Amino acid sequence: MKILKIDHLGIAVNSIADGRKFWTDVLGLPFEGEETVEAQKVTTAFFPVGESEVELLESTAPDGPVAKYIEKKGPGIQHVAFRVQDIENALEELKAAGVQLIDQTPRIGAGGAKIAFLHPKATNGVLVELCQRD
Repeated sequence: MKILKIDHLGIAVNSIADGRKFWTDVLGLPFEGEETVEAQKVTTAFFPVGESEVELLESTAPDGPVAKYIEKKGPGIQHVAFRVQDIENALEELKAAGVQLIDQTPRIGAGGAKIAFLHPKATNGVLVELCQRD
C-alpha cells in the first residue's frame, strides 16, 4: 500500500456555521463550501491547509455516525484520512494482514472521493479513513 499524504483531519462539530468561525475568522483558512453526503448522514465543509485539509463534519440525523460520535465523546477530531494511490489494493493488503475494516469495499464520499474506514479496534482507537481522489 502506498500512502501519499495525510489527506485531511475530520472534526466532528455540532454546527458547521459555528465551527467555521474559528477556522476561517480566527485562523484565516479559506472555506471551500459545504456538501451533504446523504448516505453518510453528514454535511461536510473543507478548509485547505497546504496539501491537506481540515474537514468539519455536522450530522444531518440524530442516528448518524457523527451524531453518535459527539454523543459519546463530544465534538473534536473524529478521524484522520490518508490518501492512497490505489484504495482497492490497500484494502486487500489490510485484509490479508488481518486488519479489521469497517468498509470491505470503497464507497463514495465528499467530493466524489473513494473512501473506506478501518475499525478503531485495529488502530489503537483511531478512526482511520483511506481515500483515493482521481
